Amino acid sequence: MPSPGAGITPSAGPADEHAQRAARTYAAAADHYSLPALSFWDRFGSATVARLPLAPGDRVLDLCCGAGASALPAARAVGPGGRVLGVDLAVPLLDLARARAAGEGLANVEFRHGDATRTQLPDGGFDAVVCVFGVFFVRDMTAFAAEMWRLVRPGGVLAVTTWGPGLFEPANGRFWQTVGAVEPSLYKAFNPWDEITTTEALAELLARAGAGQPAVTAVRGQHHLAHPDQFWDIVLGTGYRGTVDALSQEQRDRVRERLLAGLREAGVTTLRTDVVFGIAERPR
Repeated sequence: MPSPGAGITPSAGPADEHAQRAARTYAAAADHYSLPALSFWDRFGSATVARLPLAPGDRVLDLCCGAGASALPAARAVGPGGRVLGVDLAVPLLDLARARAAGEGLANVEFRHGDATRTQLPDGGFDAVVCVFGVFFVRDMTAFAAEMWRLVRPGGVLAVTTWGPGLFEPANGRFWQTVGAVEPSLYKAFNPWDEITTTEALAELLARAGAGQPAVTAVRGQHHLAHPDQFWDIVLGTGYRGTVDALSQEQRDRVRERLLAGLREAGVTTLRTDVVFGIAERPR
């Protein structure tokens, strides 16, 4: 079977500035992806794939694939006769994904560096197109969703997963309060997932993209930490990293010290991790 990425070429121009910023942030965050506090990446990637009607031999495209949280379970689901292609702009995350695939002996998955919004792949080439926690990193989410829908074959599915409201609370609010006190100019400087956190918002996005009648479900969730200090691992392994890296070393140390002191005092070891799953099936 030919590679699912056959025909994929670099975009004609630079990626969307929002996507480039996300790529820089998550390239830096890759050094924390494998830590226990970051287990939610794999948990929700697997949960997304589990909702799909994948069969042995299917072809899957994972856009904004990161370190393989959804591409790897998809590769397991479609078996040796299937193919999975993951595309991302963050090279260090792709390196992690390739290493993980090799460690599992998964020869049916390929990871490529590229702009997920402009793959230049042929229409209807995939049984499933997946985007987990990635759609909000581009300026024009509707255009991106429409591009994903274009790549779904008749009878295939598009799955888009976003964060729900109140992500990582109560630690999130404490983080931004601390940043604001240390460097006001960076207060909530990079929090793109807040743009689309409800079932209504995701359903409307998919409908605008042409994927009518999507099934959209909100699932409440919690993420548990062994110790409040583990939230700093999350800070360095998620989109918060862009804000922290913009601080001076002295400012960074102050933010870390003040934030963790407050989390310890409050005994914060449970974080809110609500998720919204959206799935649309293309008519045959």
